[in-house]
Amino acid sequence: MKLAAIDIGSNAVRCQISSVLNQNGNVIFKKVEYVRYPIRFGEDVFNNGYISEGKVHKFVKLLKAFQLLLDVHEVNHYMICATSAMRSALNAPDILECVRRETGFDIQVIDGETEAYLINKVIFSFLDERNYLHIDVGGGSTEFNIYVNREKMASQSFEQGSIRHMQGQDSVVLWERMKSWIEDNSKKYHLSRAIGTGGNINKIFELAGKITGKPIYRKQIEEVAARLNNMSMHERITDLLLNPDRADVIVPAAEIYLSAMKWAKLESMIVPNVGLKDGMLHALYEQHHPERFVITTIS
Repeated sequence: MKLAAIDIGSNAVRCQISSVLNQNGNVIFKKVEYVRYPIRFGEDVFNNGYISEGKVHKFVKLLKAFQLLLDVHEVNHYMICATSAMRSALNAPDILECVRRETGFDIQVIDGETEAYLINKVIFSFLDERNYLHIDVGGGSTEFNIYVNREKMASQSFEQGSIRHMQGQDSVVLWERMKSWIEDNSKKYHLSRAIGTGGNINKIFELAGKITGKPIYRKQIEEVAARLNNMSMHERITDLLLNPDRADVIVPAAEIYLSAMKWAKLESMIVPNVGLKDGMLHALYEQHHPERFVITTIS
């Protein structure tokens, strides 16, 4: 069986196709195809409220390409979700109808709570007995979750992400709300470690030279952020080989991760390199196979 997830974010659109394997009752998702395209819907939406006609045209062409990928891979089931930028776009209904007419795809525009719920599906297997603050920073929103003994105790989504922060589309009031929520829950649940998801923290983890399975420390994140901040965009792209759409948002994203860790007084973070697309695949599998299995995601 093959499943596909198309994640339409504020910064990029991702399509992942995975084979579903069963090893003695354990379900394994083996990635067979992954495509990421930096559509940058957030640039339009967070500035003027609309997604431009040019980007809509490119978006439809991209989805038609994904449609061909799903076809040649003989995908059995797929899920398509859009997050913050599409939630905020005033012309979203017209775009969704255009996509439906041109491709037959039905895009689910999910709220922050649903986004966090889907991401949570792949987080549980990385937790231990510690009390965790989960931080997921996207282009347009940030989701926080509190875990105690592998059980989610609290969750909150804020319309604050790397693109919004980079463009100055956030506010002091929003930052204070985020700070208060984290500080209150940190005291209530005695948090001891962070868990970070999102493309930017994955890249920071890599730039810090960390080994998969080992935590990254707040000081190391600060060092990487300071190094990046002292580099020009050209240097980030040519010296560190960052994609242009990663090179500009990675420092604003780091500021959000670091602020959350500071407010929670946390010194370390695990970075499992999973995200919304992985949670979508899990949810898709559960829809068609309600039996309970241990699910593992591998590259």
